Amino acid sequence: MDVILIRLLFVLIVVVICCLIRPFNLPLSLEAAAGALIGAAIIVFEWRLRAVSLRRLIGAAIGSVLGIIGAYLFALVIRNSISPSPTQSFLQIMVMMVMAYVGLAVGANKGDLLNLAALGGVFGGEKSGKKSYKILDTSVIIDGRIADIAETGFLDGLIVIPQFVLRELQLVADSADSLKRNRGRRGLDILQRLQKTASVQIQIVEDDFPSVREVDLKLIELAKLYEGKIITNDFNLNKVAQLQGVAVLNINELANSLKPIVLPGEVMRVFILKEGKEYNQGVAYLDDGTMVVVDNARKVIGKTIDISVTSVLQTTAGKMIFGKWDERGTIRHDAKGVSPPSVAVLPPTGVGAPPSDQAKKSAPAVADRADD
Repeated sequence: MDVILIRLLFVLIVVVICCLIRPFNLPLSLEAAAGALIGAAIIVFEWRLRAVSLRRLIGAAIGSVLGIIGAYLFALVIRNSISPSPTQSFLQIMVMMVMAYVGLAVGANKGDLLNLAALGGVFGGEKSGKKSYKILDTSVIIDGRIADIAETGFLDGLIVIPQFVLRELQLVADSADSLKRNRGRRGLDILQRLQKTASVQIQIVEDDFPSVREVDLKLIELAKLYEGKIITNDFNLNKVAQLQGVAVLNINELANSLKPIVLPGEVMRVFILKEGKEYNQGVAYLDDGTMVVVDNARKVIGKTIDISVTSVLQTTAGKMIFGKWDERGTIRHDAKGVSPPSVAVLPPTGVGAPPSDQAKKSAPAVADRADD
């Protein structure tokens, strides 16, 4: 609030100065309007500079000075080559503007190469690395798992939420469809939860791209502008962003990579839910939904048993675990009657020994049964 008051005071001072000095020889009302425009332009310029690093500012200043020096030398050549005329004045002014602009742009672009830490003092506090921006899309906000990841402290840098994503989320929350409305409201609740998370910094940006209509393409353009990464679980956005050279963090890929890995020979405890496709098979599921096919387990459906993993098979439907139950083992009945989670097949990881012939034969059939 204090910054806003200071900015308004600055604009007011510029307006008063223009009204007193009358630099444009215009009526008083037009002088005041011109002063307000000049003050607003300076405020916008200052607001944009706040996001620029100190290295880039120093690089831009050095580039501008070198550009002006080069423009002065060019102006000497123009003055000695062309007789005094409006053309000469125009060329001198244009050379000055072009050289200053080119020097500023190139200097700011190369400013990240400066090592200010070597100078010590005030400049020693400037970090050499860029600020890491993570840009959220609508799907990952509605999904909700991003809040859990943020609370664990695995997200670093600045979490950026574009204004056009908030507008899309609000449209979903105001939808006539109850399902969409609930999803949109859950997304708004997730944003509030993120703002209350102490380990992350949230910034809502006003940057927009009117020439781009689709929100996914706007996210890609914003990621290019901020040199950040897009956090999403949208498969199509993931592919399009990668084609355009934008880094993407996919929540689904993260979840799949965190699923447990088992090796042949390990002993695990599972709840046999139903019979398998092949003779004397039982089917169980891990807590994350991974399917486990158990030989000799048809007679213990509805019970919790200890099995020995024989192989891990990767199919087009995902990864399945094959095991064998030893009838001489102890069976522990599930007293609470907890049902296993829904089916969710893991992505390819390439872990495990080659499956047995019986496992290879039964894998497609079991996968089809799981889809049903």
